[in-house]
Amino acid sequence: MTVAKALPKDLIDSLLAGYKKPEDLIGEHGLLKQLTKALVERALEAEMEAHLGHGKNEAVTNAAKNTRNGKSSKTLKGEFGELPVEIPRDRHGSFEPQLIPM
Repeated sequence: MTVAKALPKDLIDSLLAGYKKPEDLIGEHGLLKQLTKALVERALEAEMEAHLGHGKNEAVTNAAKNTRNGKSSKTLKGEFGELPVEIPRDRHGSFEPQLIPM
């Protein structure tokens, strides 16, 4: 069983600095939607880095010489409404995201 790390109080304070009403948190352009998009896209970038074996703007280290090749858009739908996210692509088309299957 994995124990979740507590978020630093100063991070939460910083994120909520402009909070005035519930819509600032859960509205169409609220903090939760922005955070979800940022976290999902960052996780997808981490998956791509693991897939290719090198970070963005680093030397290509895989034997196939596979590299990043832009991004595709996908819209997630859920209780939070619709959330457009950018999913990274690779030149060989072999990247299969685990977080959001294509």
